[in-house]
Amino acid sequence: MKKLIIYSLGLLTCYHLHAQVPVPAPDQAEPILLKGATIHLGNGEVIENGNVGFDKGLITMVSSEAVDVAGYKVIDSRGKHIYPGFILVNTPLGISEVSSVRAMSDHAEQGEYNPNVRSQIAYNTDSENIPAFRFNGILLAESTPAGGIVSGTSSVMELEGWNWEDATHTKDVAIHLNWPERMRGDFDYNTYTYSRIPNEKYDEEIAGLEKLFDEAKGYLSLSHADKNIKLEAMRGLFDGSQLLVVHTDQAKTMVESIKFARERGVQRVAIAGGDETLHIAGFLAENKVPVIIPAPHRVPERDDDDYDLPYKLGALLTQKGVSVTLSHEGMLGNSRNLPFYAGTVVAHGLGKEEALKMITSNPAAMLGISDRVGTLEKGKEATLFISEGDALDMRTNNLIRAFIKGKEITLDGRQQWLYKKYSEKYGH
Repeated sequence: MKKLIIYSLGLLTCYHLHAQVPVPAPDQAEPILLKGATIHLGNGEVIENGNVGFDKGLITMVSSEAVDVAGYKVIDSRGKHIYPGFILVNTPLGISEVSSVRAMSDHAEQGEYNPNVRSQIAYNTDSENIPAFRFNGILLAESTPAGGIVSGTSSVMELEGWNWEDATHTKDVAIHLNWPERMRGDFDYNTYTYSRIPNEKYDEEIAGLEKLFDEAKGYLSLSHADKNIKLEAMRGLFDGSQLLVVHTDQAKTMVESIKFARERGVQRVAIAGGDETLHIAGFLAENKVPVIIPAPHRVPERDDDDYDLPYKLGALLTQKGVSVTLSHEGMLGNSRNLPFYAGTVVAHGLGKEEALKMITSNPAAMLGISDRVGTLEKGKEATLFISEGDALDMRTNNLIRAFIKGKEITLDGRQQWLYKKYSEKYGH
């Protein structure tokens, strides 16, 4: 009887806690006009005292002119700031919850070559991380698999929806390739020292990649009664509908991987790398290869690098003509600080609107979804938010309303609910 009572109390507690989880919003029911705000378009431009109107999930106007408000639900936004929804790329959001618990991580498949593995169908809309990310303005995320040499295919997901079908914004946007490194890290637990050693399997791993891509190109040039799902999954790389994201931190392998892809007919390539992207910035700009760099809140990768290189890397690459997108590596929960990483880049040499592009229009263009999101323009999706202040500054980033395809979403999550709960208890 005692066990039954404890079990029942546990169920009631779980029900009470989960009752606080935000419920997905209904579709937009009436035209909405956000009036009188400072509008950050996401393309480097700003409109003062402007208006944004949207209906049925699409933006109908972005204007600084006086507008006829008849037929609109008007939201007074004077003194506030309007931004496009931030886009987080290269993240395990939705496919990994607590990384230390194996049963809660579905972001890595067994084997080395898995282009057919798709993050879209594994995406969990009930992730506890999603409300925390939305609270800071992240409304879209590229849910990305990891592991092996060819990890799989990522999809852009909306941070809203009942299930993965509802949350899918654009499926299968990129295939992720972990390029073999010539030198690998080796940690000696006997002496607690770290060293770099040659990768003895480098040539073998490159040969495996050459075989995979050559087989895919040959397979796709012919018609087949029976489908090879691994090779079929790579079709988008050769017709330009998919991006190849190469993960590598060494300048030499960055160049090798780009040449490798171009020689085999891959249309679109991006590099997910670190500080050494700066050494080949001219090559990247000339070949129009965008880069994804990790968050600046870290130490330099090499002993002889400037101590503040991670902080100014985004600005230096942008000044050299490279399209830069900010992401985050490491603990998933810290990715919610994406806008503040952009703010750090501002503090180290880049203008605010240019830094904003790193988390709005640049990732949208890189992923091939810029016709729908990334900037505030007539005809694009009404995925945007209102902040009381500068959204790149943690002191003033305070979202009061947010919309995904015109649907007004709930911003409060578990953390805000707990704050209110204990504020009431202790009279804060």
